[in-house]
Amino acid sequence: MTSSGAQAVVELTTENFVRSINDQPLAIVDFWAPWCAPCRAFAPVFAAAAQKHTDALFAKLNTEEHPAVAAHFSIRSIPTLMVFRDNIIVYAEAGALAAGALEEVIGAARSLDMAEVRRQIEAREAASPPATA
Repeated sequence: MTSSGAQAVVELTTENFVRSINDQPLAIVDFWAPWCAPCRAFAPVFAAAAQKHTDALFAKLNTEEHPAVAAHFSIRSIPTLMVFRDNIIVYAEAGALAAGALEEVIGAARSLDMAEVRRQIEAREAASPPATA
C-alpha cells in the first residue's frame, strides 16, 4: 500500500491469516469493511503507524470478504483493532483511534511482560472447569 521503502500494510485473507500472524513478536490487525466510514477514516492513521513502527506487522482484514475470520474473532463492530504479542491477543477494541491513542496502545503492548501475561492466562485456565466434549 505504500510506495516508498516504508513498511506496507499487509492484506490478510482467510488463507494467509494464521501464517502472517504466527511467530510475529508484535502484530496489529485492523478489521474493517469498505462501506464503513470510520474504517476509511482510520486507514491513514493505521498506515502512518505502520510506517513509523517498521518492526511490527500491520495488517488489515476485510470482514466483508473474509467473514469466517471475523466470526472466529467475534468481531461485532468495525473498525476493530486487535494486537497480538507472541501469538496472544493483548488488545481488542472496536472503534477508530486517533494517532495518539494508537501510539499509546502500541506502546502499552510493547511494554507488557509476556511471561506475566502467560502466567495470568495459565492461572485463568487452571481455575476454569474443563470443557466437556
